[in-house]
Amino acid sequence: MKVEILSYTPNPEQVVAAAARLCYSADGVADLMEKMDDQKISVFVKKLGDMGHESPFEHVSFTFGIEGVSRALSHQMVRHRIASYSQKSQRYVNEKNFTYIVPPSISSKREALASYQEQMEIIRRAYQKLSDMVPQEDARYILPNACETKLVVTMNVRSLTNFFRLRCCRRAQWEIRRLAEKMLEEVRKIAPLLFAGAGPVCDSEGYCPEGDYSCGRLHKEEKSH
Repeated sequence: MKVEILSYTPNPEQVVAAAARLCYSADGVADLMEKMDDQKISVFVKKLGDMGHESPFEHVSFTFGIEGVSRALSHQMVRHRIASYSQKSQRYVNEKNFTYIVPPSISSKREALASYQEQMEIIRRAYQKLSDMVPQEDARYILPNACETKLVVTMNVRSLTNFFRLRCCRRAQWEIRRLAEKMLEEVRKIAPLLFAGAGPVCDSEGYCPEGDYSCGRLHKEEKSH
């Protein structure tokens, strides 16, 4: 899996702080930007998080290049609707030599891995045969969720924070959790203040909303104390 930030809003933390300050100030936007030193930015960003005033975070966005992930992951990814997506097309890109993602639970078991690889080769041959008989856009129907895909994804900070709340959770599916953790690691390098409290709910807010489906992490930590 490869995750790279392709672009982002310049001066992201300053932009968020200025947007928030604008709501309560008679100053113009240019003046607000000039008056924002590091200390004021830090105070405003923290105050926004504490108040739950999230709309200013929508003014900053990040664009990611993502490779080495499966179609199973991308089907989950697009459920996060406040975002923009571009994806490698199986309609226009020939998949006769498609690569595929192998889940750790399969790669760790020799017999399971052998069976998995065998089925992938069967699908590959079937796809190649169909591609010679029908349009490629129809032959792709036989391709598996395991097919490797590539994405360009753009999200604003508010959407990203929600994404991290859900997908960094221990109960999230392993592949999209790994992606979320990599994305969070990358954005924190650029805007540590904006993402200081980002992550699963148990980290950011100290409780678990999963009820009976909880992984039990918080309960275990409480008992150990």
